[in-house]
Amino acid sequence: MPDVTALNVLLHNQVIGTLTLLSGGRILFDFSQNYIDNPDRPTLSLSFKDQVGELMTDIRPTKTRLPPFFSNLLPEGSMRDYLAKRAGVNANREFFLLWVLGRDLPGGITVEPAGDGAWPPHGHEDNEADQDDTEKPLRFSLAGVQLKFSAVMETTGGLTIPAEGVGGSWIVKLPSMKFEDVPENEFAMMTLARMIGMDVPDVELVEVGAIADLPEGIGRLKGAALAIKRFDRTNDGGMIHMEDFAQVFRIYPERKYGRASYRNIAEVIWAENGKEGIKEFIRRLIFSALIGNADMHLKNWSLIYPDRRQAVLSPGYDFVSTIAWIDDEKMALSFLKSKSMFDLSIDALKRFAAKARLPENLVVHAGTETVHRFMDVWVKEKGNLPLSAHMTEVIEEHMRKIEIVRESARA
Repeated sequence: MPDVTALNVLLHNQVIGTLTLLSGGRILFDFSQNYIDNPDRPTLSLSFKDQVGELMTDIRPTKTRLPPFFSNLLPEGSMRDYLAKRAGVNANREFFLLWVLGRDLPGGITVEPAGDGAWPPHGHEDNEADQDDTEKPLRFSLAGVQLKFSAVMETTGGLTIPAEGVGGSWIVKLPSMKFEDVPENEFAMMTLARMIGMDVPDVELVEVGAIADLPEGIGRLKGAALAIKRFDRTNDGGMIHMEDFAQVFRIYPERKYGRASYRNIAEVIWAENGKEGIKEFIRRLIFSALIGNADMHLKNWSLIYPDRRQAVLSPGYDFVSTIAWIDDEKMALSFLKSKSMFDLSIDALKRFAAKARLPENLVVHAGTETVHRFMDVWVKEKGNLPLSAHMTEVIEEHMRKIEIVRESARA
C-alpha cells in the first residue's frame, strides 16, 4: 500500500472535501458526499462549476503540486521562502506548506490534518519540540509576494501580529527592501480610489516600530507599513469566502500575467454580478491606467461571496503606481489587442464592450466618468497625499499620454 496522507478542507468551518497525497507525489481533491448532496451548499469556486452551473465532481489528480485553486491560497516568492524556512518545510512541497498555513488562509477556507493529526512522513524536516519560541514556525500567511501578515488592530491604535496568526482582521504590508515608499504609494492610491467613489477597504499608515511581535529579523525594517482592513473577515472575526481570478480560471500563480485577459474577467463579472459589477470593473481598469499601475494581474482581481453562494466583485486592493519605480506603460493583461495604457480611448471602450458583449453605454459612461472624477480629485488632493514631488510628476506625465485623458481635456 502506498503512503497516503490526507488533509480535510473546510469551508466556513464545515468539511467539504479532502486533499489526498498519493504515491508518486500526485494530489487528489475530492468533495465530500455531504457537500455534493447539499442543495444549499456554499460555493467553493466557480472553477468547480460546469457550463450550466452544476458542481463538477470528476476531478483528476495533479502531479506534485496542489490543484490550482489551492495552490493560489499559498504565498509567493520571498514570502513563501520565508515562511517555509520558518516552518521547516520545503517551499516546493505545496501539500505540506498548505498544512502548515491552513488555519489562516484567504476567504472562508481552512485546512486541517485528517485522522490523528500527526505530521506526514518527511513533511516536517525539523523537530518542533526542540525549537524555542523564537524558532517555531509561523503558521499564518496570505497569498502574495510582498511581506504581509494577518494582524489584529488593538484599541490603542497599535498593531499586533498574533503569535499563531489566527483571527487577524487586518493585513500588514511591510516596507519593500527594493523600492522606496511602497506603503505610502499604495496608501495614496487606495485613498484616491475611495475619494472617487470606488469600493476599497480601510487603510492606514503605521510606523514599523509601532507593530508589536514582528517575526525575528523583520523588525530591522524601518519606515511606514500599510495596514489594510481584511474584507474577507467580518467585524466579529467571521469568515467571508473569496477567490481570485487565477483560481476562477484554474491558473497557477506564476501564470497570472498571461493566461487570461481583461475581457475574460469582464465576462465572468457580467455573468455573475451584472451592471454594478461591470461599472466597478471599468472604474478600476481606467483608474489603474491613470495612476500607471502595470500590475493588475489575475490575482489582483477577486470575487467575494457575502451570502456564501453568489459571487460579487470584491473590494479593490493592491492599487499601486508602479511607474514610480518601473518605466512600463503596459497593462498586466491584454485589453483588446494592445496592452498599452496609452491606447485606452472611448473607441477602445466601445470595441471592448462589443467583444465582451457588454452594454456599450454602460462601459463608456463608467470609463469617462472615472476620468472626470479622478482629474477633479487629483487636482485638489495630490498635495495632501504622501507622494514625493517626483512621484507626482511621473504620474502626471504618464496621464497626459493616455488617449481617454486627451479626449476628456478636449471635451
